[in-house]
Amino acid sequence: MRVGRVYRELLKSLEKNLGTKDKNKHFRDFVAGEFRKNVSLSDEAVARRELKLAQDYTLLLNSVHHHKELLFSYNIAVDRTDEMRKTLKRSAASVGLQLPDVYQP
Repeated sequence: MRVGRVYRELLKSLEKNLGTKDKNKHFRDFVAGEFRKNVSLSDEAVARRELKLAQDYTLLLNSVHHHKELLFSYNIAVDRTDEMRKTLKRSAASVGLQLPDVYQP
């Protein structure tokens, strides 16, 4: 049960931080292969260590992504219109709305 939860969290983190494009598919394939390979481990200590490694990697991915977002949000010298547009779209989508396309000459 715990292995499935860690596996889902890791895949969710990969999808969120790397995307689901074909060029990043090898990361997801590698993780799936490692989990399949370690399913039949007879040594519980090794299995626990591998599971802990997967949890730590998930935490690292999420933390690096969050840190990157914080760095972008604090740097006022950078043109942040794209980040603001993404934030507004996410906010509108959370309540079921879509922002209209803005005309740019």
